[in-house]
Amino acid sequence: MARRLTPRAAVVPADPSPPARTPAALLSIASNSALILLKVVAGALTGSVAILSEAMHSAIDLVASIVAYFSVRKAEEPADEDHRYGHEKVENLAAAIEGMLILVGSAVIAFEAVRRLVNPSDVEHLGIGIAVIAFSMLANLAVSAFIARRARATDSAALEGDAAHLRTDALTSGGVLVALVLVQITGAGWIDPVVALLVAAAIVVSGMRIITRSTRVLVDEALPADEMEAIQEAIREFGPRGVVGFHKLRTRRAGAQRYIDLHVQFRHGTTLEAAHATAHELQAAIRRRLRNADVLIHIEPEESVRPGTEIVPERPAPLSEG
Repeated sequence: MARRLTPRAAVVPADPSPPARTPAALLSIASNSALILLKVVAGALTGSVAILSEAMHSAIDLVASIVAYFSVRKAEEPADEDHRYGHEKVENLAAAIEGMLILVGSAVIAFEAVRRLVNPSDVEHLGIGIAVIAFSMLANLAVSAFIARRARATDSAALEGDAAHLRTDALTSGGVLVALVLVQITGAGWIDPVVALLVAAAIVVSGMRIITRSTRVLVDEALPADEMEAIQEAIREFGPRGVVGFHKLRTRRAGAQRYIDLHVQFRHGTTLEAAHATAHELQAAIRRRLRNADVLIHIEPEESVRPGTEIVPERPAPLSEG
């Protein structure tokens, strides 16, 4: 019977020259600054609390973009005497701060919306507001798509959070746009603050998601299951090279960097030089499967193999009859 092949874990290999993160953060700052100005003017002219809530949302995004900008610059600095593992976790800390800023902004929006429901006021010049919000939605969709691509290319937690902010802003802008059109058609002013409350709820969901992702890294959560499988698959492929087992596999992440350390056992008779050379090749094999991987391997003798962790070298599959 032919041997069944186990599919490889779907892990994207490292890009030898990933694009810089700083220009994407600068674009986000410029975009948010322009949109804040437009929304504040439109909100003042129309008196729409939904538009003003959008201006507040963009202001929070601007602060988050500034935090992301400085965090990616810091994260790109090399390791020093005081930070031997580098500064990558600054990105995760920045993403957590961004998430908390989102929650604060949602509370401000909700407060203003409730106040407007209790004390209604007229909404005027809706044409201007509709045009500004439509432009804002399209601009945020375009900028967030660009930043998201950079985030994936560089594994940047800060840029990922920034892109999430802008996507949320674009979605809430779509809701505000619908609300303004309905107010203009029906004259029902209560729609405006109700939509602002919905915007606040959407922002809370986005903020909690960002905080959750960031804190997982800050508390050294292990790498995801597909990446763990990629590491173990790479180790098993070294069975014919004298690797008979491994244990104490530990992984964590800091910003775009992955840290992996493990103990590897070698077959009797393997010289220290041969084991050392094989360990270096295994490190390279893991790095080919996972981008930005810092791999530390501790070499041990065969007697250290723990039951259930043995690696049996694969033998060629026998030819099937017929």
